[in-house]
Amino acid sequence: MPSSSSSRSGSSSAESASSDSKPSSSLFTRFAGVMAKAVGHPAAFIIALGCVIVWAISGPIFGFSDTWQLIINTSTTIVTSLIVFLIQNTQNRDTAALQLKIDELIRVHKNAHNAVLDLEELEEGDLARIRDRYEHLARQARENREGILDQDDPAAAEEQQHAGTGAR
Repeated sequence: MPSSSSSRSGSSSAESASSDSKPSSSLFTRFAGVMAKAVGHPAAFIIALGCVIVWAISGPIFGFSDTWQLIINTSTTIVTSLIVFLIQNTQNRDTAALQLKIDELIRVHKNAHNAVLDLEELEEGDLARIRDRYEHLARQARENREGILDQDDPAAAEEQQHAGTGAR
């Protein structure tokens, strides 16, 4: 997971990203985004399936030669490797953006612990201890029927009221 601690210096993440990025990086980012969308489209699957069918039909024509097999093996290996890198780039950006959004929600909530803003930077043992603490709090809340399970919860009552007015 990419580090988001660098965006916590006070300047906005957009300013940091634009001042740190180079034109070639920006070009790759745009290219990766376009390609990730393209290969995720149903038409890309149909094209790939068509290529495999053409390759399979051409097998008898070329006598199922080693060259015939090498073409599909090499092509699929290259395409798969490139697609993995493009999708990973897109996933890294999406994860970083999501992390920043979560960090902002934590930062603006008055009762939130700002110490959780960069949990992704902690060691596994520290994360396990924090997770255990939150799991304990959740168990206690369920046992006491607090929060979402509590019918006297103002937030639950408000949600129920909004659901009722939306249905009218």
